[in-house]
Amino acid sequence: MQSLSRNSQSAINQFTVKQSELYHACDLSQFSFETTDELEPLEEHLGQSRAMQALKFGIGIKQEGYNLFVLGSSGLGKQTTIRELLTEEAEETAVPSDWCYVNNFEQAHKPLVLALPKGMGRQLQQDMLRFIDDLLIALPAAFESDEYHAAMQTINEEYLRREEQSLDEVAAKAEKNNIMMMRTPSGWNLGPKQGDKVMSPEEFSQLPDEEQQAVTQVVEEVRDELKRILRQIPKWQKESRAKVKQLNREVSQGTVKQYAEDLKQKYLELDSVLHFVDKVTEDVIENTDLFRKYAAEMKDSSQTGSNKLPPDFNAYQVNVLVDHTATQGAPVVFEDHPSYQNLIGRIEHIAHFGSLITDFSLIKPGALHQANGGYLVLDVRKILSSPYAWEGLKRALSSREIKIESLEQLMSLASTTSLQPEPIPLDIKVVLTGSRLLYYLLKHYDPEFSRLFKVSADFSEDMIRDDDNIGLYVRLIAGIQQRNHLLPLDRGAVEKVIEQSSRMAQDAFRVSLHMGNLSDLLVEADHWARKQQRESIAKEDVQQAIDMRLFMMGQIKERLQEAVIRGIYKIATSGEVIAQVNGLSVIELDGYAFGRPSRITATARLGSGKVIDIEREVELGGAIHSKGVMILSSYLASHYAKEQPLALSATLVFEQSYGSLEGDSASAAELCTLLSAIAEVPLKQSLAITGSVNQHGEIQAIGGVNEKVEGFFDICRERGLSGEQGVIIPQSNIQHLMLKDEVCQAVEKGKFHLYAVSMIDEAMTLLTGVEMGLRADDGKYPLGTLNALIDKKVAHFAALQQQFAKNDHGKNRLLKRSSKDS
Repeated sequence: MQSLSRNSQSAINQFTVKQSELYHACDLSQFSFETTDELEPLEEHLGQSRAMQALKFGIGIKQEGYNLFVLGSSGLGKQTTIRELLTEEAEETAVPSDWCYVNNFEQAHKPLVLALPKGMGRQLQQDMLRFIDDLLIALPAAFESDEYHAAMQTINEEYLRREEQSLDEVAAKAEKNNIMMMRTPSGWNLGPKQGDKVMSPEEFSQLPDEEQQAVTQVVEEVRDELKRILRQIPKWQKESRAKVKQLNREVSQGTVKQYAEDLKQKYLELDSVLHFVDKVTEDVIENTDLFRKYAAEMKDSSQTGSNKLPPDFNAYQVNVLVDHTATQGAPVVFEDHPSYQNLIGRIEHIAHFGSLITDFSLIKPGALHQANGGYLVLDVRKILSSPYAWEGLKRALSSREIKIESLEQLMSLASTTSLQPEPIPLDIKVVLTGSRLLYYLLKHYDPEFSRLFKVSADFSEDMIRDDDNIGLYVRLIAGIQQRNHLLPLDRGAVEKVIEQSSRMAQDAFRVSLHMGNLSDLLVEADHWARKQQRESIAKEDVQQAIDMRLFMMGQIKERLQEAVIRGIYKIATSGEVIAQVNGLSVIELDGYAFGRPSRITATARLGSGKVIDIEREVELGGAIHSKGVMILSSYLASHYAKEQPLALSATLVFEQSYGSLEGDSASAAELCTLLSAIAEVPLKQSLAITGSVNQHGEIQAIGGVNEKVEGFFDICRERGLSGEQGVIIPQSNIQHLMLKDEVCQAVEKGKFHLYAVSMIDEAMTLLTGVEMGLRADDGKYPLGTLNALIDKKVAHFAALQQQFAKNDHGKNRLLKRSSKDS
């Protein structure tokens, strides 16, 4: 093999990342403040101009279907921004109607809805309570009046006089014909009279036959007349009852209509209320006896004016569904638990003698009712995870009305009769908040989504870190500090916060816009500053807040590193081994990420050109990881087997891997391992490598570069830094470096190294200390180079394959000839 020359050593130095590129420090010397108390807080929404324009457009447009979906991860300040914009817009919008349900006196299972001006729903409810309370006193009093008793006496006397007069006429006729008419408990009896008493049967039998016949005839005539009179009595009673009922109706009308007219004077411009009061009036007049029945049971005057009617009078009350008495402008509702019932409303039931009953007074509003005429903000993840809530919301938005149905009715699971409240017209702007993944899934799979949510506001995760933006970002930090009443930050603390923000953005030239994380960092730094009894937050306080976060979440990381140090999890950081390299991966747990080195090994042998990924074969490798491995086969074929078969088979594996793997950031390490296995050239175990590779051998950027470098550094530090250890990263990842101070100091002292490469050849040169070599005009590589060794081994495998093919062909011919001879 050809060892490195001096020129090659200088080339390796070119791969070394400069000290200034390891950590892009923030310099605020151009600003004249000492602490953030001197700065004017930033009121605008920094870095979110695109989202703000979309929000203002979506809120301003009033056409159907222009509801909003606000995209972005949590912590970007979406809720705060939405609240501010909607509140500002709502203040300039008219207050919507109050909504009430009232009894339908014609079809009780179909309650009617009333739309009333602001505050009048509660007023009507109280007026109806007073109206019924007044009638509970006035109606019984009217039926106790002297006029009513006199009228009743007249009707009764008229009936009695009519009955007595008719009976007297029959009695006179009987008396005239010497017939006695007697009233008994069982009715009237007739018989011939002798003197002052009825003739006995013996006496009657002694009369002559002609006289007996005449008496019998007269008795029958009187009896027929009496029967006629008795048949008239029920009719006269009915007429009397009708007169009583008419009298009661007249008395009720006089009383009820007097109070009703007083009530209607308040609602002369509301036809729906006037119609409702008329229906109540008619029903009260028809059910006067109900009021008279309760007259004796009514309590003292303490019940008058109460907020609850006796149960039998519920039909006359008003169920105020939505009351805007205290509302200023349009309502803005944030529903934290958007279940189906919490959105659409519900019909409650009460237990009564072992059965469940309901009426219009048990109808309860949902968030759509509360926000009707204004704005409703929902978390899309929560509404999608609540059964039938998403479908219920879409149905309401599509029909532009709120129809309260129980889930049992909706799913046809209940056959019992329930209420069917009149639907309420819906005029609302719905704002959904959620992740980009959910937005695009709904966009793709739900055909109604695009029709109902036509406006998307995408919140940026980060922004460019230039001088203009940094000036605004400093004011943003000042605003958070002042709003949360924290200690002011000095210049060094602000610089550290901005640097940490770049670290959170995983880009040295951008800063994170996650307001939640930024606010938490300032609060925690304030805690440490107060503990040190400082008057302002210093850089050390910010760093302590960062360190404490890492410490609190770092148990799993420490256990994994301990397993490496104790030799349980095998990672070599010195020496050279063929077909073995240190790859780097990132483990992310609830926002906390750390790097973990992994041993990657490979084998190469004569075969059919297939690279076997063991992770994929056992279904531990994800699709992207498998794609990266498949690219390796293409790279080998295009570089070393353009004019000959690729007669090798190889296997790749992450050693001691017991979970799923995803991503292609280890494909560069896998290719290096594979090339080492083919060339049989050892790789330096003091180096780790990360990066993805394409078919042309170009090293591509990966994520989590800081965590990966620090993860390998921590292992090397625990074992002792030798000055040979380091990490190879993609050239395009230099701009993402924001390494911790300990790594930067080790690199500065030459105890640790960081290399950046753009081609797989450069990575192999660093890992092996052997030049890769370029193909000459004759198609051959220089002797002793890695490419020459690989090319030679591939050609050797191809020759072996041809030789085996010839031998197999000869054996087949011999077998055929032997079979013919036999």
